[in-house]
Amino acid sequence: MNKTKDQIQKEAGDAIDDLQCSGVVISMGVGKTRVGLKDMIINYTDYTKYLVVTPTTKIQISWLEEMVSSKCGYLKDSITFSTYRSLTKQSQDYDVIYLDECHSLKKSHEKWLDAFVAKGGRIVGLTGTYPVYMGSEKGKLCAKFCPKVYSYETDEAVEDNILNNYEIVVHKLKLSEKRDIAKKGKHGEFFSSEKKDYDYWSSVLDEAVNPADVQRLRLQRMKVLQGFKTKLRYSKALLERQKDKTLIFVSTKAQADLICKHSVYSGKKSSDTNLEKFKSGEINKLSAIDQLSEGVNIPNLKVGIINHAYANNRKSAQKIGRFLRLNPNEKSTIHVLCYENSVDKGWVEQSLESFDSKNIKWISPMLYEGIDY
Repeated sequence: MNKTKDQIQKEAGDAIDDLQCSGVVISMGVGKTRVGLKDMIINYTDYTKYLVVTPTTKIQISWLEEMVSSKCGYLKDSITFSTYRSLTKQSQDYDVIYLDECHSLKKSHEKWLDAFVAKGGRIVGLTGTYPVYMGSEKGKLCAKFCPKVYSYETDEAVEDNILNNYEIVVHKLKLSEKRDIAKKGKHGEFFSSEKKDYDYWSSVLDEAVNPADVQRLRLQRMKVLQGFKTKLRYSKALLERQKDKTLIFVSTKAQADLICKHSVYSGKKSSDTNLEKFKSGEINKLSAIDQLSEGVNIPNLKVGIINHAYANNRKSAQKIGRFLRLNPNEKSTIHVLCYENSVDKGWVEQSLESFDSKNIKWISPMLYEGIDY
């Protein structure tokens, strides 16, 4: 028998009950905010004080909206909101801290949280994307302050018909060997290709010894890959072919404006208008950068295009999560672009580790409606 959201939320609540430090991993769309609110209700007194920490202020709005829908608005006077950036500036005069998107913890928070735990404070971590690599900074911090005691993953939610089914299509593209990238050298202007540029930066990186140089060159190579036109040309053609509501994620503001008539990003005056038109269905195509991957729910979103994955399973999961809010009997398609003859292939493989391999297929461009890139 399929589990219901109420059952999952109760199981999660039972798992964290009476623990000083605990972490709950719940798939998007199942109700991790409600898990936190139900825990507040159980432990509520007129004197109880709660601190809710979120990555952005937008996510705090969802907590307030959930209080209204759950008919527990009385909690509002007991709750203080903070972003992770401001956490260490907060008083420690709280009984319970709820770390929403607890994977956002940083080393700079550790001393403050140590002091909070030492005085007997309770911590509840909530996330849909718990760190995969427990040896990383985020992994160590989550293990220390919000050790995972309950988990309900995306594919479980799909099987229980809470989330819609999905298909991830990885498009294997090749770096162009056409010499169409203008360069300036000692002897004047010359032309290079994507493949030649990539090979150059990879060779420089391979020769680097100093850790700081290695880090700098990795970032430089990533930016070079971001700037190549092959994915832009391909994804623009792919976007034009879509009939259903489609959201495309790109890396820069310039790319967002270039690839789609309507775009959303920080600083763009028409962003809010464009997003509302997209949510209402007035327009059915929108481009965005990473800011839209958290805290925004878009109805009837059936198709996604992700230009770059960058080996970050958390960010990829958040982006893909935008496309899992259909009716359970519907199916979404997420297209991920990949330069197969580069480090990008490994990045994409790592970014999709948390998804069922049965729902992922890798194709060559010639297998997708003959798009010429």
